Amino acid sequence: MTTALLGRLPRAAGVLGALAGTALLVGALPWLSGADPARSVLRARDVEGTPDAAALEAVRRQLDLPADPVTGTLGFLGRLLTGDLGTSWVSRTPVADTVLPALGVSLTVAGAASLLALLLAGLLTVPALLRAADGRLRGGGPGAAVGGALSALPEFVLAVLLVAVLAVGWGLLPTTGFTGPEHLVLPALALGVPAAGVLARLLAGAVAATAGESWVRTWRAAGVRRSAVATALGRRAVAVVVPQILLLLVGTLGAAAVVEAVFDIPGLGGTALRAALSQDVPVVQAAVVLLVATGLLVGGGGVLVHRLVLGPARTGSGFTPEAAAGRRRPQRAAGVVAGLLLLAVLAGLLRDPTAQDVDLRLAPPSWAHPLGADPLGRDVLARFGHGALLSVGLAVVLSALTLVVGLAAGLLGRGDRSGPADVLNALPAVVVGIVVAAVTGPGLLAACVAVTLVGWIPLAVHARTLAVEARASGFHVAAVAGGAGRWHVVRRHLLPVVGPPVLRHALVRVPHASLALAGLSFLGLGAGAESPEWGRALAETTGYLERAPWVVGAPAAGLVLLGVVAALADPAPER
Repeated sequence: MTTALLGRLPRAAGVLGALAGTALLVGALPWLSGADPARSVLRARDVEGTPDAAALEAVRRQLDLPADPVTGTLGFLGRLLTGDLGTSWVSRTPVADTVLPALGVSLTVAGAASLLALLLAGLLTVPALLRAADGRLRGGGPGAAVGGALSALPEFVLAVLLVAVLAVGWGLLPTTGFTGPEHLVLPALALGVPAAGVLARLLAGAVAATAGESWVRTWRAAGVRRSAVATALGRRAVAVVVPQILLLLVGTLGAAAVVEAVFDIPGLGGTALRAALSQDVPVVQAAVVLLVATGLLVGGGGVLVHRLVLGPARTGSGFTPEAAAGRRRPQRAAGVVAGLLLLAVLAGLLRDPTAQDVDLRLAPPSWAHPLGADPLGRDVLARFGHGALLSVGLAVVLSALTLVVGLAAGLLGRGDRSGPADVLNALPAVVVGIVVAAVTGPGLLAACVAVTLVGWIPLAVHARTLAVEARASGFHVAAVAGGAGRWHVVRRHLLPVVGPPVLRHALVRVPHASLALAGLSFLGLGAGAESPEWGRALAETTGYLERAPWVVGAPAAGLVLLGVVAALADPAPER
């Protein structure tokens, strides 16, 4: 018992260190930006003109502003132990009165979106399960392609589209606010549909991998009913992605700031964003701590559910994952879609993305301008092509980087318990982007750093989950019993099993990297105003969705096609 407790101390210290470090990073926001906290507070209170020294000193005394971020963070953590979340620097109201109701709203929206995503992903996975039960599955099946397309839908564009069609056009649902169940439908759809695409893609990959295990062939040869085989396959696939499903809840909770802004929802993401922009440090710290605590609880819950679903096989050498033989399936469909996307990009690169003609403002598609013109009279096709170099190129680079980091963290970590990764997963990319921008200034580089800092975490958790199953397999137990070293086991036994599904996960996350950059650009933390980057283009044209849908359709279609290519370019071999 004592040895077990001592073995858990480093992990607990790592979690507490990640929590304290996160609070310190947020608390250092004013100092990182080089701004005087008292001056930031006065500016947030709408004080006109330049405040004098007396006014600044009065604010410092009134708020008891810390002299440095370390002192402020220690004071915050000390108060937190007593249940006191502090007082807002800007509104002078208790922080708990602001963030706790906002957390309840965000949990409601994120929970509804996650349930919707799980239901839709399950429906998309049924065909793959039935084909796998019959031994006819090739790759991830059609659900993987549909999932890839859905996962690439920009949440804020989908939110605006839902408002324009269902709320304004048809009058079926309210446009803004959060006072009843009817206000939950559109936000849940905007967040849940893209999330369903990610889950469908993960489930399809898990089904394809499980279909190659020896027990599936044994069951089919023994005449087990198709429904029983499909049910068992589904149970195994769900066991792989359960931690991802629960991570989705926290990720949706932290990443909903833009959608909350579209629907004017008083959620925690929007609250943290507004507080971070005004450098109201106590509110940001409290919001982040609540997100982190939720991340730890959900991450730990994912581990427990994973253990329960696997049962004795987790420790009884019950898994026999095998690399399926056979050549790789020709990716004709992926090649066709990629070719169409490449042709559009090349056609755009031959045009001038900066030329303006005021007479062509919001002009519809024509022979001269196949994709129309934007609000400034610039050719949409030209900006689409030049923007692809930034959006797709950066997304591929960032996804490759996060893949390497995620695999390393997942394979080299010990055990399957929640840890610092689950703490960091709760941080919204928007808040990370604000902190990075405070150090480096807003721009595309700061946005790339922010996306990388949070993008590796789902891949690491996925790799960690698969590694737990691989370590429970007979070949891994035999290798360890035979005296194989740790690096040999990782390189020869874990990586061949864990690497391919995590690679497929990274592929489907390529559009998500583009979407994350788009969200930061939408908030002014990414690409500059004149940049043709797809996210910036969406940010500048979303308001014209009803009048000129083509200006939004071009970058949105580019992201969706990128998602389809990522889904169809499945590196899994034939089964």
